[in-house]
Amino acid sequence: MFELFISEDYVGARLDKFLRKQFPNVPASHLFKLVRTKNLRLNNKRAKPKQLLAAGDVIRIHKPLEALSAPVAGKEKPSAAPPRPSPSRTQPRTLPLPILHEDDWLLVVDKPSGMAVHPGSGIPHGTVVDFVRAYLGEKAVRNGFSASPVHRLDKDTSGVLVVAKRRPAMVHFTKLLTAGEIKKAYLTLVRGTMPSPKGKIEAALAERQQSHASKLQHGRRMQEAKTLWWQRECQSGCALLSVALETGRTHQIRRHFSSWSRPVLGDARYGDFAFNRIAKKRWGLGRMFLHACALEFAHPEDGAHMCIFSKLPGELDKVLENMGFSSQKEVELASLGFGKKV
Repeated sequence: MFELFISEDYVGARLDKFLRKQFPNVPASHLFKLVRTKNLRLNNKRAKPKQLLAAGDVIRIHKPLEALSAPVAGKEKPSAAPPRPSPSRTQPRTLPLPILHEDDWLLVVDKPSGMAVHPGSGIPHGTVVDFVRAYLGEKAVRNGFSASPVHRLDKDTSGVLVVAKRRPAMVHFTKLLTAGEIKKAYLTLVRGTMPSPKGKIEAALAERQQSHASKLQHGRRMQEAKTLWWQRECQSGCALLSVALETGRTHQIRRHFSSWSRPVLGDARYGDFAFNRIAKKRWGLGRMFLHACALEFAHPEDGAHMCIFSKLPGELDKVLENMGFSSQKEVELASLGFGKKV
């Protein structure tokens, strides 16, 4: 019999995935058989493959594993040094990516417009993920977990983005997002003016990730979506808005304001294309006017209150100046529950 002790960095990992990382040379069927026949136990109890691990858990294996290689990570008896993770080989684009906050648990960056968060179709590299993992080097992979963003920002949206360095941080932020306990504040410029100084859009949005087969079988799935807005100033037939999200749906701000016939300026998907051309020619708007200016959350290590701010990018501030808006170099966020300035 030998034992594996679960460290803090594996909190929230599934037992089956943990085992496959520890024993890459052992067939998965062999590992599942150990669990099924109770030859592998978690805290002296019967284990389940999808069971989530917690710090201090003890995995005991009562039967020899044929073709077993030394575990690749974690703390075990007898101890074996894990291999050093290799740094990312992908080179990031040479775009500025300022760091707003960094500690042992997380990294908060100021994402520029035009940079995708994750590699995807047509975007093989030059993403935030590439930049962060190259920056962290050997620390990009920690006990089998690769540093990863905990939430989304559209490619053309700029502003605050949080990256988890450790698995427990990712688990923590997933719980906060599910419970709606992260405050998100944005600044946006829309065509037209709003009907009142402040308001709320409550309109369900179709799930964008739903597969074609699911649509055919179940119809379109609708998701609850709530967007709060405050009208700050109006100029040149446009309104500058402070926006807060109560839900986090794909393209929520862009879709909600487009449904009110007040599309975000510069939006190439849901916007007013003719007016976007006018805004580019007349005021120099060369991107979508949507900026994630603040994020408020509890820190994953000790629950300490964190509030991270990002200044409005210079190119957007210049557009407001060209349109006749007041200076937005300092944006008061007290109305959104954020007691500081950016």
